[in-house]
Amino acid sequence: MVKFRYFPDMKDNNIRNFCIIAHIDHGKSTLADRLLEYTGTLQAFQMKEQILDDMDLERERGITIKSHPIQILYKADHKTTYTLNLIDTPGHVDFSYEVSRSLAACEGALLLVDASQGVEAQTVSNTYLALENDLAIIPVINKVDLPGAQVESVKHQLVDLTGCEEDDIILTSAKTGKGIPELLQAIITRIPPPERDFNKAARALIFDSVFDNYRGAIPYVRVFEGRIEPGQKMKSFATRHVYEITEVGKFLFKKIPTQELKAGDVGYIVAQIKNIRDLKVGDTITTLENEAKSPLKGYKEMKPMVFSGLYPVNSDDYEELRQSIEKLQLNDASLRYEPETSEALGFGFRCGFLGLLHLEIVQERLEREFDQNLITTIPNVEYHVTDRQGNLFIVDTPSKMPDMGDIEMIEEPYVKAEIITPPEFIGNLMTLTQEKRATYVNTHYLDPSKVQLIYEIPLSEIIYDFYDKLKTVSRGYASLDYEFIGYKPSKLVKMDILINNEPVDALSLIIHQDQAYYQGRRLVQKLRSLIPRHLFEVPIQAAIGNKVIARENVKALRKNVTAKCYGGDITRKRKLLEKQKEGKKRMKQVGRVQVPQEAFLAVLQLGDEK
Repeated sequence: MVKFRYFPDMKDNNIRNFCIIAHIDHGKSTLADRLLEYTGTLQAFQMKEQILDDMDLERERGITIKSHPIQILYKADHKTTYTLNLIDTPGHVDFSYEVSRSLAACEGALLLVDASQGVEAQTVSNTYLALENDLAIIPVINKVDLPGAQVESVKHQLVDLTGCEEDDIILTSAKTGKGIPELLQAIITRIPPPERDFNKAARALIFDSVFDNYRGAIPYVRVFEGRIEPGQKMKSFATRHVYEITEVGKFLFKKIPTQELKAGDVGYIVAQIKNIRDLKVGDTITTLENEAKSPLKGYKEMKPMVFSGLYPVNSDDYEELRQSIEKLQLNDASLRYEPETSEALGFGFRCGFLGLLHLEIVQERLEREFDQNLITTIPNVEYHVTDRQGNLFIVDTPSKMPDMGDIEMIEEPYVKAEIITPPEFIGNLMTLTQEKRATYVNTHYLDPSKVQLIYEIPLSEIIYDFYDKLKTVSRGYASLDYEFIGYKPSKLVKMDILINNEPVDALSLIIHQDQAYYQGRRLVQKLRSLIPRHLFEVPIQAAIGNKVIARENVKALRKNVTAKCYGGDITRKRKLLEKQKEGKKRMKQVGRVQVPQEAFLAVLQLGDEK
């Protein structure tokens, strides 16, 4: 039997729904720790660093990957008890849609900025997301106790970004707890309470979901109108599936069952949903007993932006890999996969990811949690290819590319990239962006020490090594944020790599025509050093269509067949050499070249030697 936790009957103005938004590593999770500690939500023995980040990967990397809601009961002035619903959001650009849905579930946001680093790209992006959702923004400068803190400079940047007054900015140190009482008071006084109409048709926003092995997929919701109770039947607008609700509840570090969720509440719903793909982040839930006619605004299907092949090192582990990906997808509905076959790598899966960080996280979780040994192919983006008959093809891997002679036009995805950097690195960054085929849009000075550069860049140029080079040329000071803006025509070609005159599909590339010769040359040189020598000569070629644009040879290992001829007629030696020559020719026709795993990573390492 479920034991219900009875919450005090709060008045309308005693609920505050808010989230914390910040650039990566500005102290978001640490600030959440201090809020929980100061309000007594968790006892001292329960506390640990990054308490809301429950995955090992989140702790090791110091980033938040999934949203983590928690309810804080705060007694202000020892009189009135306020219910503060905190939603801790991801900080990386790959998860910007999930951040936008978390923002839509709130009335206010704490905009957190590191005192030593100032406003960065994700800070600006998150601020615009908060403004689009019409949230009350509380600007907070964190880490003011650091020796390198530049509080006055960061204040000017925040004033310029948000239009606030300097007095509105709260100075905190999440490490020491400085400024936490003032911050809690600002949450109560500056963030408006939710509008609460219990009699309207029920509508709740899904801002996240998790999978429980015993209770199925569990949506995390913010109820905007009406009531949701156990025993009712819930329906989602995007999937149209209907489920019977068995439990509702709220978050007090753990999930605590309650009798109902009412307008203004943040909580969870258990309805024995077997598949997490039936829950879409941003979708609206209603009940058949009090059904709403229209969903809440803002929902859109999450589409993969980066595609890569995942193959087991040992082909016998294919079935085990399939089961591992299925289990991982139960907790990550944004992961897409389908079976794929490669002549070089055997059976595997073509997977779609939200971005390169998402790819790294999935790969690392498969290796750690499911003990998989993987080969990951070159990441690709999705191209739109139109042939001469006007047919449109969606191409997410070079093997699906039609013959170059049949293609009329190829379009590739573009992003609007926002780079924030100190002014002294503008020249280096402009050189880098030109190499990456970027189109300059605008420059804006946030203050004398921070410049915002706006570019339009092909997504395929971003996903390889752009971020690493950005940090290199700016000595780590520049920050990057980007958003998808659509498709544009480009002069792209498919470049095949032939080893011993056989194309290796896992090494094929879709590349810009102007860069094809240079990249093809470097790739075959790299492969020559990675492919071991055989008893016959191995040619490595880069080709566009039928035209070879670069070639290298791996020289043959030669056995000294004349060693036993210690004298006699020269014709005996010639005869043995001719026989060896014929044998090598025959071996070249039937012999197979062993391509090591390192060769499939060669494309990713091309940028390292520039």
